[in-house]
Amino acid sequence: MSKIKITAVSTMLATSMLLTGCGLFGGEDVAEEIDPPQDVEYTKDNQKIKEEAKETAKEKESKKAEETLTREVYLIDKNGFVVPQTIDVPKADAAAAEIIEYLVVGGPIDQMLPNGFRAVLPAGTEVKSVNLKENGTLVVDFSPEFKEYKAEDESRILQSLTWTLTQFDAVKNVQLQINGYDQKEMPVNKTPISEELTRADGINMQTEGITDMTSTSSATLYYLSQNADGTYYVPVTKRLDLGKTDEERFTAVVDSLIKDVPKGLVGDFNNEAALVAKPEYEDGTVTLTFNKALLNSAEKSQLSKHVVDALALSLTEQKGVENVSIEVKGQKNITVDSGQKLTEEVSRPENINAEAF
Repeated sequence: MSKIKITAVSTMLATSMLLTGCGLFGGEDVAEEIDPPQDVEYTKDNQKIKEEAKETAKEKESKKAEETLTREVYLIDKNGFVVPQTIDVPKADAAAAEIIEYLVVGGPIDQMLPNGFRAVLPAGTEVKSVNLKENGTLVVDFSPEFKEYKAEDESRILQSLTWTLTQFDAVKNVQLQINGYDQKEMPVNKTPISEELTRADGINMQTEGITDMTSTSSATLYYLSQNADGTYYVPVTKRLDLGKTDEERFTAVVDSLIKDVPKGLVGDFNNEAALVAKPEYEDGTVTLTFNKALLNSAEKSQLSKHVVDALALSLTEQKGVENVSIEVKGQKNITVDSGQKLTEEVSRPENINAEAF
């Protein structure tokens, strides 16, 4: 068995070519200095240009890192799901008050939108003030333009604001105001809202087929969707029978990831993948042991990175879980399909759906 951990490895290969030429001359013993071919000099100059370009790129990247910070904004994709996108924003825009501007139609996010995504808040919406209370409640006061949204976007707006703002450690929950007045319900579709909007309220809720809410609990799992630029992760809050023990709780999450993919999304798990032992939990780490069907190539001991990320993202949403250790019975030296070796625990990816804007 192998415990696995993603280790990012970046390898840069530099190659050089030396071009040489010689000639044979008959007749008299003649020796003359022959000018080197022009393409040799060109190659050297070209190599120098490339090296200078690399240095310039490194300097730009370093300068960018000094001037920007990474933040998550929750946008709406083409299927109507609220999805996190990791972006780099100027340090001046990295605080909670300023990051809201990146949720507004016509705001700075317009130049950064991934393919098929749109902003959440109505055009012209302004933040009049923000106030962080001692208990961690962030009170956000919006201008009247906040009311000018379509009814079908009402719950998406609540989810986007809540999940975007609670990425900040100091913010535990969110309270909404319009022109200084507390909002007990949303202005268009009259969705009731509490004074404490939290991530526990869920995102992209799936409640189909649930008849007894008292016997189930909320769990946020991560599935896949695609656009023209590639694949991205979508959080979905479901009602699951999480049981009474840690073993039952983690088993329910894994089983739902594999067998119960929401409509409009996909999973990268083999349908035959299954746990072959009860999950173990110790010091923040969950250990999962699967059959070989978890692999996308048993011969190569190869595992999909999407599978690893989905497990890490979904299980670290559970209280007390910081890492996931994944074992495949009878397999050693497992790699992800990108060629990276996996050892020990997998932690939650630092950036979700990071885009190179």
